[in-house]
Amino acid sequence: MKIGEISKHSSVNVETIRYYEKIGLLASPDRDASGYRAYRTAHLERLLFIKRCRNLDMAQDEIRELIRLSENPEADCHEVDALLANHLSHVRDRLQELSNLEKTLQQLQKACSDAGTVQECGILGGLSSELETPHNDRGDHQNHVPGTHRPGKS
Repeated sequence: MKIGEISKHSSVNVETIRYYEKIGLLASPDRDASGYRAYRTAHLERLLFIKRCRNLDMAQDEIRELIRLSENPEADCHEVDALLANHLSHVRDRLQELSNLEKTLQQLQKACSDAGTVQECGILGGLSSELETPHNDRGDHQNHVPGTHRPGKS
C-alpha cells in the first residue's frame, strides 16, 4: 500500500509517518517500480503500535526500547515491566505537577478583584510578581527515560 493508504488505515498523518521513518521508529519500505513507497502489513502493525504508545504519552526513546525488546520474543519481560513502571512513575509525577499548576491558577484567579480596569487586575498583578506556589516534592523533574519529556521552559 502507498503512504496515503497506510495513513488512512492508521489515522496517522503522512508527515508523521515520514518522520517515524526518518528517526528509525518505522522501517523504510521498499519502493515500487514507479518509486513510490510500498508499505506492507508489518509497517501498518508497527505504525499502530507506535500510535498506541504515543497515545500513552510514551517518548520516542521508550517506544524505541519497546520495539527493541519486542524483537526478542523469548526473553524475560522484566525489562518491559520496568520500562512501564518508570513511565507510570513519570505520569504520576506529571499529574502532581498538573495539580500544582491547577492550584497556582486558582490562586491567581482568586487574586482578581472585581475592579473594572486592567491596571487594577489582580491576575495581571500576580503574574507580574512571584507567587507562593506549591513545589514538586522531588524538585528534580527527573524524566523516566533520560532526555525525554523535558520539563517545560519557564
